[in-house]
Amino acid sequence: MQFKLKKIKSDASFREFFRLYKGKKTSIIITAKKERFKNLIVYTSINKFLIKRGIFTPKLISSHFKEGIIEIEDLGKDKLLDHIRVSKNKFFYYKKCVDLILKLQKITPPKKIKIESKKYLNFSKYNISELHKESDLFFDWYLYGVLGKKKSKKFKFKIKRELNKIYKKIVFKNNFLVHRDFHVSNIMYINKKLGLIDTQDAIAGNPAYDLASLIDDVRLKVPNKIKLDTFNYYVKKSNNKNYKTISLKNDFDILSVQRNLKILGIFFRLYLRDNKKEYLKYLPYVWTLLEKRMKNNIFNNLEKILSKAVSKKLRKKRFFK
Repeated sequence: MQFKLKKIKSDASFREFFRLYKGKKTSIIITAKKERFKNLIVYTSINKFLIKRGIFTPKLISSHFKEGIIEIEDLGKDKLLDHIRVSKNKFFYYKKCVDLILKLQKITPPKKIKIESKKYLNFSKYNISELHKESDLFFDWYLYGVLGKKKSKKFKFKIKRELNKIYKKIVFKNNFLVHRDFHVSNIMYINKKLGLIDTQDAIAGNPAYDLASLIDDVRLKVPNKIKLDTFNYYVKKSNNKNYKTISLKNDFDILSVQRNLKILGIFFRLYLRDNKKEYLKYLPYVWTLLEKRMKNNIFNNLEKILSKAVSKKLRKKRFFK
C-alpha cells in the first residue's frame, strides 16, 4: 500500500493539517506546535462527547499527544461554504445549519469532559468576565494597533465601561451547548449531511451565540433577507415559549457585537504577530456588521464612542499594499 501526505491550508490557529492517503482511503493528520492540550486533547475529547450524542464530527483514529500529532477521520473536501457561494437557494443550507444548532442545544452541557481514563476537564461557561476577556482583544490588538498606546488607552476605559452595561442586559442564561465558532467554513457537507469541525472551544453559553456566529459570518456576505429569514426560522423551529423574540434579538445583537469586536482583535493579532495578512481583507465587513447591529438603541452610547475612536475612513483602511 502506498502512503502519501499532502498539506492542507491551515486556519487561524497554531495547527497544521495534512491529508494522509492510504491507498484509496484517507485520513487527516493534525499537528500542533503550541496549545497542544486544547488543540489536540480537548478537541478529540469534545468530539467523542458529541459523537456519542449524534453529532457528526471527526472520530479519533490514533493519537500521539506527546509528539503533538493526532490522526482523525477525514470528512472530505466539501465545505458548506463552497456550496452556499454557488447556490441560488442559500436559505436551504442556512436552515440545515439552524437545525444543527438546535440539535446541539438539545444536548445538556456537561460539567466535566472526560479526557483520559481517570482524568476530567471542567467544561467552561460563559459569564460577563469571559465576554470581557474576549472583547479585550479588540483593545489590546486592533485599537492599540491603529491608534497607538496613548489614544487607545483613553478610549478603552470608555468603551469597556459601556460594554459592561450592555453585557448586563443579556437575558438568556448560559445553559446551552455552544460551539463558539459556528460558521459555514467550520461545517463540512458530506452526502447531504453536515459535519462539524473545530469543536475545541465549545462552552456552555447563550442560545443566540452560535446563531449570531452563523448569520453574521465575516467570511461570507449574504443578503439581509437571508439573515432575517434564518433568525426567524430559528425562532420558529426552537418552539420554545420562553423565547420572546425581542429578548432573543437583543441577546443576538449584543453577542454579535461582542463577537465581532473580538474578531477585529484576533484578525489584527494574526496580522501583527503571525504575519498572516490575508485576514485583514475581512476587517471592513466586520465593521459593516458592527454598524448594522449597533442600530439597536441599546448601543446608542457605544456607537458614539466607537465613532470618535475609529473613523469611517479608518474602518475601511487597508494596512498593507
